[in-house]
Amino acid sequence: MQTTFPQLLLHHATQRPSAPAMREKEYGIWQTLSWAQLARMVEHLACGLHQAGLRSGDHMVVVGANRPRLYATMLAVQSLGGVPVPLYQDAAAAECVFPIVNAEVRFAFAEDQEQVDKLLEVQSSAPQLAHIYFDDPRGLRNYQDAGLASIDALLEAGAAYAAAHPAFFRDAVAATRPSDVGAMFFTSGTTGQPKGVVHTHDSLLNRARAGAEFDHLSSAEEVLAYMPVAWIGQNIFSYAQWLSCGYVVNCPESAATATIDLKEIGPTYYFAPPRVFEGLLTSVMIRMEDASAPKRNMFEACMRLAKRVGPDLMDGKAVGLLDRALYALGDILVYGPLRNNLGFSRVRVAYTAGEAIGPDLFSFYRSIGINLKQLYGSTETAVFVCLQPDNEARADTVGVPCAGVEIKVADNGEILVKSPGLLREYYKNPAATAEVLTAEGWYHTSDAGFIDAHGHLKIIDRVKDVGRIKGGAFDAAMFAPKYVENKLKFFPQIKEVVAYGDGREQVCVLINIDFDAVGNWAERRNLPYAGYTDLAQKPEVYQLIKECVEQVNADLCQDALLAGSQVSRFLVLHKELDADDGELTRTNKVRRGFIADKYQPLIDALYSGKTQQFIETQVKFEDGRTGSVSATLRIDDTKTFAPVKAAA
Repeated sequence: MQTTFPQLLLHHATQRPSAPAMREKEYGIWQTLSWAQLARMVEHLACGLHQAGLRSGDHMVVVGANRPRLYATMLAVQSLGGVPVPLYQDAAAAECVFPIVNAEVRFAFAEDQEQVDKLLEVQSSAPQLAHIYFDDPRGLRNYQDAGLASIDALLEAGAAYAAAHPAFFRDAVAATRPSDVGAMFFTSGTTGQPKGVVHTHDSLLNRARAGAEFDHLSSAEEVLAYMPVAWIGQNIFSYAQWLSCGYVVNCPESAATATIDLKEIGPTYYFAPPRVFEGLLTSVMIRMEDASAPKRNMFEACMRLAKRVGPDLMDGKAVGLLDRALYALGDILVYGPLRNNLGFSRVRVAYTAGEAIGPDLFSFYRSIGINLKQLYGSTETAVFVCLQPDNEARADTVGVPCAGVEIKVADNGEILVKSPGLLREYYKNPAATAEVLTAEGWYHTSDAGFIDAHGHLKIIDRVKDVGRIKGGAFDAAMFAPKYVENKLKFFPQIKEVVAYGDGREQVCVLINIDFDAVGNWAERRNLPYAGYTDLAQKPEVYQLIKECVEQVNADLCQDALLAGSQVSRFLVLHKELDADDGELTRTNKVRRGFIADKYQPLIDALYSGKTQQFIETQVKFEDGRTGSVSATLRIDDTKTFAPVKAAA
């Protein structure tokens, strides 16, 4: 049995050489790369890198979008016993310094001029970075920097070396072992400096196989790879499981064309974080608001039916004959065309992970016939810890432990995991490793939750974020900020939310509107605006957002445990939260502590009863320049509800 990534590559190239391994869209045309062609490219890259001095144990940074040559470079590095280190392509140069210095990186793959410029800038802080290879040569003709070369030149040199040493590559691949380090992923750094998560070939492939067996994946699957390779979620689906199963990975032309390419490919196996599903739903709602009244009425009627019976049909439960017939009609008129428009006509299994998804959002997709499920895992666990069986997908759980996984709950409610997919260590950080890995092999997830009566894991929030309301009408009630944030983000008008309330008498939130959705809403009402800041502070927009918040409060009061998490006050921020400004991680997770410090005047104003507050904020533009955005923000109160008492 093939036990390393390069060995799996050669297995596919030998057993099914002409089968498609990858497709890449260039200039509007899909180009196919077979397994044999891919293996030849990897051989030439490996030989070229060996000539350049890359040896077993060396780290090589890869930074860029999903591209066949990026994947081939990772395989070439692994073939030599080296360790690929993917970094986020939208990270600023300063963010790349720590990983490159920490991992003593001497080699790097850069997709294009933007990434080359970033790495050349890093060299002043990381002089050991001696070799940078670029894929796209546009704009780089006059670059004369030492150590900078094209992948084409590397391939040419490698081809000559392979011709002179025909056994070198296969001997090198044969020498790789499952226990060798296969890759290193840097955490998003939500609470501090990123940590290098070290994974072996075995830990990654073991979890890839566990997931594949759970969902009966085969070489017939089609996957669209459009999320950053540096995110282990994308990496496990489009790299580890790709090589394990031998299915086809499709690389879109660009991030801007991803939704179009999704429709063209029609993947059978799909994976995305909740924010992608939120964005797709927002686009649907915007189009429906622009539709004619008859179409809008038909859509709303069909969606009411879908919400009522769709999830039961998806789960194989009994549904009345009339409802079943009406749903079939709705499938012809609305659900089928909607799935097709989203690019999900052929999806057999769709997963979301990375953070909790709002229950209403989750139910929406399942109600229209998309088998959307949740999984639970992290970078440190090689993703797959819990998965939802096809007929047991629920919005409030993340599934059952998958093969090889043990779970227990600590006294403080923290989830502990034991799995073959656990990290070996945090690179050069034994103290951090000791904090998360016990001597008995248990991993501290930092997530609070419990196993329900059906054996499913339910995550409440991060242990450090779950708090209590102190004083007021809901004294000692539980406060779960992420739960509140996700319920608010279901509304297409709301893009991001940051909730505060631990140790306070009430919950207050900072809100980002979705500029496209609210802009469309404003234009249809002839409401003029001069940009995001102006639109965000319109009284009409505040009323729109207030209605959303009060709907969430009405839902929260139904749950005695979470009634205290109702939102009492809110404001709409004058700018969008941005990873470049340090407010989000590169995986778009809110950095709640950082935001609390940065926007302390706003939080103080929310809790002091003010009705408005001036704020000036420094921002970073795409070209690297800095500037500031200022505004006087309005603060509104919202209606809260008494908890609904359970029936006796």
